[in-house]
Amino acid sequence: MESGYVTTPFGRRPMSLGMLASQQLAETIEPGMKRSKWKLFRAICEARPALGVSDRALTVLDALLTFYPDDEISEEKGLIVFPSNAQLSLRARGMTPATLRRHLAVLVEAGLILRKDSPNGKRYARRDRAGAIGEAFGFSVAPLLARAVEIETLAAQAVADRELLRVTRERLTLCRRDISKLIAAALEEGVSGDWEGISAMFRALLARIPRVATAEDLALHLDEMGLLRAEVVNMLERRIKTKKIDANESQIEHHKQNSNPDSTYELEPSFETKQGEKAAADNDPNAGPSDERRLKQQKPSGGMSNRAEGAADPGAGPGLKSFPLGLVLQACPSILDYGPGGSIGNWRDLMSAAVVVRSMLGVSPSAYEEACSGMGPENAATVIACILERGGHINSPGGYLRDLTRRTERGEFAIGPMLMALVRANGLTARHAS
Repeated sequence: MESGYVTTPFGRRPMSLGMLASQQLAETIEPGMKRSKWKLFRAICEARPALGVSDRALTVLDALLTFYPDDEISEEKGLIVFPSNAQLSLRARGMTPATLRRHLAVLVEAGLILRKDSPNGKRYARRDRAGAIGEAFGFSVAPLLARAVEIETLAAQAVADRELLRVTRERLTLCRRDISKLIAAALEEGVSGDWEGISAMFRALLARIPRVATAEDLALHLDEMGLLRAEVVNMLERRIKTKKIDANESQIEHHKQNSNPDSTYELEPSFETKQGEKAAADNDPNAGPSDERRLKQQKPSGGMSNRAEGAADPGAGPGLKSFPLGLVLQACPSILDYGPGGSIGNWRDLMSAAVVVRSMLGVSPSAYEEACSGMGPENAATVIACILERGGHINSPGGYLRDLTRRTERGEFAIGPMLMALVRANGLTARHAS
């Protein structure tokens, strides 16, 4: 196309600034630039939503490209095709003339082709005596060559987005399956916990997933599903750890009971010591009847006592899983005001803020210390932040914290559902920190 040359449409078709911009763009083709017309057409098909054209318009473009004589589009071989409406309709799968004109206009508006109309509106080419085309009137495919890099980039992005959508949908499906089967396993095994509430939360998450969703939409639901799955797994792992602790204690107790096979009191190993004490008392001339009665009345201190001591040890109890600090701050933004300098950048800052809030809420130091021992300091600070966020709904923060600590020791409390409820209440989006 001649530099600075402007062509206007024939007849009643108006000229627009978009057409002028497309003509100016067509003049920016780099010298020697070439593209395979069918590879470029495939890229256009991939990038169709971004380019704003319909599948029927692409059918017309496909038909137009069949009239281009070579496989590669280049300026050296010309950029004008000039088929008649009848021939173009045949190659466009028998499209009617009115429909053909409408989709040609769509391609022009999208900046994929240009009109170069003759004085009488006909499409033809003038040839010299050697048969070479001197000047042609019809449709120019110059915009395709000028926008080749842009089109290929859009196509690559469309492919990447489609792959991301596929992968995200697969992960969401697997997460849904995991949660469903883990809840079923927990109910079948009789694991303690609020499984009805977790099932209701799971159903609510499923109901919020749209039928047609983008990768970003599915990623948000995947994050929430992943959080719920982590909580379910955490509860089941605590159950497994509790079983292992009970099994180990039974094994140790059984080992103690059989450590002296020659003893006549092997079923009551701790009572052997008492028997020895009784014998020593019998041989003691100063020992009276009251001493003998005291020895008989003493209770054995064996397996049950060991288990009780293990349950009282905070370190032996199952611990809660800590959640990302970013998620905690999204669920509980009110705690930010109590951090050092009015901000919280790490867990130490959160725990410092929790000490301040604990005193403000009237939670006793002993209740907070018990929570730190039973839950861990990070989780105790997280619970304090949640209590602060729900301050208007909790009458006794101290009693509430002690109750959560006792439930944690019994394996009946999980922080995840509390955080998710606050995230939804605040209208925020929960995302896992990397």
